Parts: sequence; C-alpha cells; structure tokens
Amino acid sequence: MRHIKMGIAAMAVLLVSTAGAEEYQIDSEHSNVAFSVRHLVSRTSGQFNEFSGSIHYDAEHPEKTRIEATVQVASLDTDNVKRDGHLKSGDFFDVEQFPTITFKSTKAMVKDEVLQVTGEFTMHGQTKTITLPVEVLGIGTHPYNQKPVAGFETRTALLRSDYAVNSWADAAGVLGDEVRVSVTIEAIADE
Repeated sequence: MRHIKMGIAAMAVLLVSTAGAEEYQIDSEHSNVAFSVRHLVSRTSGQFNEFSGSIHYDAEHPEKTRIEATVQVASLDTDNVKRDGHLKSGDFFDVEQFPTITFKSTKAMVKDEVLQVTGEFTMHGQTKTITLPVEVLGIGTHPYNQKPVAGFETRTALLRSDYAVNSWADAAGVLGDEVRVSVTIEAIADE
C-alpha cells in the first residue's frame, strides 16, 4: 500500500504544471530516437543510443519553442551487429565522413492545436528544411531532483534519397526509400 501511495504522489508531482519558459536538456537515458524502414515484405527497426540537445519551451508561448539536437550516428543499433556495420559503412550513413545527424529549429507555430517546429535537418552531408509535429506529453516537476521536467514526442517520415543515403535504391522492393522516425524526449530544466 505504501508503494501505491508513493507512486500516486510521484504522478501528482509530475502533473503539476510549471509556469514560464524553461531551457531543458534532453535526458538521453529516458528518451528514444527510433526508426523503421521497409525491408522486402516486412519492416526493420532500430534506434540511436547516443544523442543530446536542448529544448526551449514556454507553455504560454509555444511559438517561441527552440530545439537543437545532435545524434551520434555511430550509436546506431538494430540489434544485429553485421547489419549495423553495413548501415554505418559508406553504403549508407558513412559514419567516418558524417558522424552526426543534427536538427536546429528556425521557427515554431501552433496549427490545428499541434505545435509545428520547422528547422534545418542535416544528415549525410545534406541539409533540408523540415517541419515536425510535436506533441507536448506533459510538464511537471521531477519527483527526485525537484527540477522542471517536460516530455515531447514527434513522428515523421524521411526519404533516404533526399539525403543521399540511397544505397540499394535500384534494387526494387528490397529496401524502402521512406524511413519512419519516432522521437520521444524527456528533458530536464537547466536551473
């Protein structure tokens, strides 16, 4: 019973909204950068295990949101060492030449009650302007360190060919061009 009460108290603390703008740092231990791509008749999925970044967020003025994030491509993990090595090679990500994937926002707006964050996305030496629909999962106070904490999630799709990660593009039906990306972030305020 004591554990249930502590759990309820912790949830209540997380649900209390904090006022004003905060500068948050991504907590990579409680966040996830995942992807999946069509392979033959199924999908193959993976994630990046090393990433960092900051999010400036003001619940009262979400249009002032700013995001900067960096993913270490060498941390790619599909739970298959041989496949990971191939994806990191010059056939795909070419980690030696392009060690990071970055996103830096340039503007934000709320459209149809969804936060839309536009910015420069760079992967494999190619930079494109993309817009990410960002869901604010919650804002509260971390129950252990008493700092403001926030949760964010975005899902999007990218084309490998837009970023010259198009090895096997001519092998029709083997590997899809569209990559589904899902990012879930827990971030803690600097303070």
